[in-house]
Amino acid sequence: MKKSIIMVVNPISGDVDKTQFVEAASFFTEKENLELILYETTGEGDLVKIKELYNTHQPERILVAGGDGTIKMVAEAIEKHDVILGILPAGSANGLSVDLNLPTALEDNLKIAFYGNYIEMDMIAINGKKSLHLSDIGLNADLVKNYENSETRGMWGYAIQAYTTLKDMEDPFEATITANNQTIKCVARMIVIANSQKYGTGVMINPDGAMNDGKFELVILKNLDLIVFGQIITGNMPIENDDIEIISTDRATIKTNIPVNFQIDGEYCGAESLLEISILHKQLKVAIP
Repeated sequence: MKKSIIMVVNPISGDVDKTQFVEAASFFTEKENLELILYETTGEGDLVKIKELYNTHQPERILVAGGDGTIKMVAEAIEKHDVILGILPAGSANGLSVDLNLPTALEDNLKIAFYGNYIEMDMIAINGKKSLHLSDIGLNADLVKNYENSETRGMWGYAIQAYTTLKDMEDPFEATITANNQTIKCVARMIVIANSQKYGTGVMINPDGAMNDGKFELVILKNLDLIVFGQIITGNMPIENDDIEIISTDRATIKTNIPVNFQIDGEYCGAESLLEISILHKQLKVAIP
């Protein structure tokens, strides 16, 4: 009997045509004498259907062709099972693949997805929702919200919204952060909850982050003027700056004086004034080069 591999495809992520992904994976599985079970997401009941598919076929690996949102959904569907996730980056936000140093060529990614080593990576729970790599409240979440509501996609759309977001910037918010048995109060423009180092755009925000160390980092950006924001966006994160503080922990609470825009892995999640955060250690096996 042939071994089977499930492939989950998000047909609309990142405005990328997924036909080539499916064809390449089909060709690869035929060559390797594996059975490919294809599932296309519809946005309706996908989580339950993926769980059912897993239970029926129990593959050793599941491939995902999509962005971070699709990866996270599959991760939630299989979180109780011993299965390795192979990623074929195909979304508008591919932050996780950037963090895992996955190659850009589809052929190379297929080899890793099918046969690569894996890490057991952590996830973060924030108010009961799962985060794979980077979530934040404040300025970047404003940007994500503006981007989701705009017509222009891609890097250019992102640049336009970055300008608009900075131009219309509200006053900073006050935050009370409890972590490592200490409570600090600060005024901030943005607080990043980081399981990894970089945003999907390649921007480094958390230089010492590791995805499997049982910790996450809170990166507090107290004053985000155009210069600091520019440094961050161009990949020159000014770590020695007094306006930036990094706390490493496995559990934290953030309370804000007003509801502040909040995003998880590039998806806007509304405005929140209380975040309960904890690490989910070694939650997910992901294939890596």
